[in-house]
Amino acid sequence: MIELANDINRLIDMIYERIEDAKSPALKPNMSMVDRDELLDLLDELRAQLPVEIKRAQELLAAREKFVDDAKRDVERMMRQAELEAKTKVSESEVLYAAKEKARQIVARAEDRSRQLYQVANEYAEDALARTEEAVQAALDEVKQSRVRFRSASAAKMQEQRDKLEGKNDVQDGSGEA
Repeated sequence: MIELANDINRLIDMIYERIEDAKSPALKPNMSMVDRDELLDLLDELRAQLPVEIKRAQELLAAREKFVDDAKRDVERMMRQAELEAKTKVSESEVLYAAKEKARQIVARAEDRSRQLYQVANEYAEDALARTEEAVQAALDEVKQSRVRFRSASAAKMQEQRDKLEGKNDVQDGSGEA
């Protein structure tokens, strides 16, 4: 294509030179005399080159338009894809936010429930230990009373045994007196 443009420029330059070099008649200085056949041949050659050049220029313009249209379609496709991805990411971030919020609420409820259960367990343990302490104290009191009764009963039995033994000793002494 550059070669064809150079050919056209060369032909135009040659025509221009021929006209500049042409001689003017003495009485008409604004007119020139040129070799008519030579200029017509150069113009015919130029005319033959121009349609090829114009056709190539048209092909280039069509290719450029196709390239621009393809680029516009690609840009539109990329924009649609980017919008879709952005919507997806926004949607994903909304889902993620909702999931995090739900998780936070679940953890908060679990912590509250844990505190409640801990408090109930502590109250139950405290109550059970108090009842156990009362039962142990009651059992201890009963053991003490039993011990006191046992000592009393034992002391009474011991006295009875002593009294019996003393009564036998008096009989053995021979006095026979009771």
